[in-house]
Amino acid sequence: MKNSETIFQKTIAHPVSMEGVGLHSGSPVVLRFIPAPEDTGFVFRRTDLNPAVDIPALAEYVVETSRGTTLGLGEAKVLTVEHALAALTAMDLDNIIVELNSPELPIADGSALPFMETLQKAGLAEQKAPRQYFELTEHFHFEDELKGTEIDLLPDSDYRVSVLIDFDSKALGRQHARMDSLSTFAKEIAPCRTFCFLHELETMYNHKLIQGGDLNNALVFIENPVAEEHWDNLRTMFGHPNLQFQNAGVLNHKDLYFDNEPARHKLLDVVGDFTLIGRKLKAHAIAHKPGHSSNAAFALAFRKFVLAQEKPSKPRSKPFNLPTETVFDSTQIMQFLPHRYPFLLVDKIVEISDQHVVGIKNVSINEGFFQGHFPGNPVMPGVLTIEALAQAGGVLCLNLMDDPGGYWTYFTRIDKVKFKGKVLPGDTLVLRLKLIEPIRRGICRMEAQAYVQDQKVVEAELMAQLVKKS
Repeated sequence: MKNSETIFQKTIAHPVSMEGVGLHSGSPVVLRFIPAPEDTGFVFRRTDLNPAVDIPALAEYVVETSRGTTLGLGEAKVLTVEHALAALTAMDLDNIIVELNSPELPIADGSALPFMETLQKAGLAEQKAPRQYFELTEHFHFEDELKGTEIDLLPDSDYRVSVLIDFDSKALGRQHARMDSLSTFAKEIAPCRTFCFLHELETMYNHKLIQGGDLNNALVFIENPVAEEHWDNLRTMFGHPNLQFQNAGVLNHKDLYFDNEPARHKLLDVVGDFTLIGRKLKAHAIAHKPGHSSNAAFALAFRKFVLAQEKPSKPRSKPFNLPTETVFDSTQIMQFLPHRYPFLLVDKIVEISDQHVVGIKNVSINEGFFQGHFPGNPVMPGVLTIEALAQAGGVLCLNLMDDPGGYWTYFTRIDKVKFKGKVLPGDTLVLRLKLIEPIRRGICRMEAQAYVQDQKVVEAELMAQLVKKS
């Protein structure tokens, strides 16, 4: 979606380069940031291959996330892209070619700051094409049950990120970090270094990984006391003959930059991985226990959502032929439901049986909620679409009672909610519900769907309890 104020795309004024070694391979690498034409996006180019291979920095090109985010195209791969991507996003850039002569980006000091400092030397160049923002209008939820990760994206006027980590560890416990604007990234987030636990480090080292890692580019946390005889192995591993345990669980010769530096680094990773969505965002991302695997899965799911939203709309046809007869009008509906203006969200019932109901809500621009949701971009709140379904479901349940007016209907549970489209002024919202099972002990379970013509905009399972009025 376009921003109301035109902002133009940006690249860098001239190429810049940096050198280093890959974290896992330990191989030397020269990386160059090169200006790119409008609408190129961010692209990684492996110049050590013949011919060179370009890999777009988009979620569908993620091939591995075990110890960082890896992009791939065919046999070509680019490892640990997240810190460079975070820097590109924080520098407010749109189009860059990232050339490298090795499969892995330099680890530098384990943060995004060296990449930002390199890009700052290049200067910025404004381009002629306007930038396209995606301005979220509805809550988008993602959950990775296996990893215990939840990511929520909420509408916002800026790009904000909140992160909560919890490793259930004495050395590194529960931490929170927040970024209210990308303008604070360079000072408060970019310097924060990657981290791991000592037992993870030893395992990776024994598997010939982290060959480019040392205590200058990572924080290492110790969960359990280390026996004195084990220190010699650690000194050999790190190449520090005088290595000692210090700083309350941190194996490092440097102090933490911030008390919550690990949480801030996780936020850095989130910004980098979310760059793979391929759009500038105006939203507040709230990530609980994020990691590269979940970040990449979220980026892919949300990118699919964005692309679907940006597709040109097709002429709509009705999903079924609506009866012209009205079974219950609004006056009759009020004999079932206690709702009144402005909260009665069902205008009429056009079908009803002992198993199903079809209701209608005519959405007018005069609805009070459009004043604040959202000015200049009126969208019916998803929660009110759920409420409209619940009210139609209430009519279904109460119609099966001998004394419909003698009961209160309380909704006790909403499951499997999916928002699939927007409801706009002028739409006719079709509310379809059917019982999942017969009503027992006043408990009603219903499958609910809301349509605007041929598009399903909401689906859910609702549970209500009928309570006899005293």
